[in-house]
Amino acid sequence: MAKFNQREAMGKGIKALLGDISNDLKESDILIGQEQEHLGSVVKLSLDKIEVNPFQPRVNFDVEALQDLANSIRIHGVVQPITVRRVNKDKYQLISGERRLRATKIAGLNEIPVYIRTANDQESLEIALIENIQREDLNAIEIGINYQRLLDECNLSHEALAERVGKKRTTVTNYLRLLKLPPDIQVGIRSNEVSMGHARAIAGIEDILVQLSVYKDIITKGLSVRQVEEIVKKLGEKKSGTKTASPTKSGEKPSSPELKKYQDRLSSYFSTKAIIKENGKGKGEIVLNYYTNDDLERIMELIEH
Repeated sequence: MAKFNQREAMGKGIKALLGDISNDLKESDILIGQEQEHLGSVVKLSLDKIEVNPFQPRVNFDVEALQDLANSIRIHGVVQPITVRRVNKDKYQLISGERRLRATKIAGLNEIPVYIRTANDQESLEIALIENIQREDLNAIEIGINYQRLLDECNLSHEALAERVGKKRTTVTNYLRLLKLPPDIQVGIRSNEVSMGHARAIAGIEDILVQLSVYKDIITKGLSVRQVEEIVKKLGEKKSGTKTASPTKSGEKPSSPELKKYQDRLSSYFSTKAIIKENGKGKGEIVLNYYTNDDLERIMELIEH
């Protein structure tokens, strides 16, 4: 079968990662020749011979959208074949196209058109992730998560990742930065309460509490991306000015960078001001601020979760 060449596939996106499908199909005549003598360009496989891809990056599937696709498949069939790899004599593993596979099952069909190719675990994961990124309905956080998985699990550098997905490196970096935002802001991005432009501007703020404050202003005051960018610009100018008073009160500033990191993580997780007070000898206390009864209830739910 066509051998996957990682260097040549650089920068060519999903088509390159899928490799030379025509060559794969020629040899697949030997693999499943008992079912179909002349494979042509597409092979039909029984659904019970295809197992789900364990590397599938997509977790949630819209039930209504799947039903719509199933209705279309009943009428027109599966227009775009899914991609699989051979696991053993009678089993194949899905590489990409789980939505089409699920919809085909819902439609009540027994077979589905497939491309058969060779791929090891890493290649299978990489193909699934990149195909997932190319979907139009992903939000910015989901794209960032897929980018991070490509970096971590496929051992790609930022440059290689940018080439793989056909984006500028700065674009990839902007999506990755969103994953460092507090949970409340990430939820706002997922639910489209704030745009990618808003989120990118907020990510330029270092202080988590200020990030949360600006985010709440976007929601309550309907700030535009331009307005948020102006706020961030003024904050940067203020920071670069000399003898700028620190907003942190005496006794609230952690004594070490490590404790500061913990304090920021607490502030991010609870979406409120968190203070770590040291009492010495490795002991201390954590103070979480709340501003309304509803805010307190929200924090308690997070603690009890």
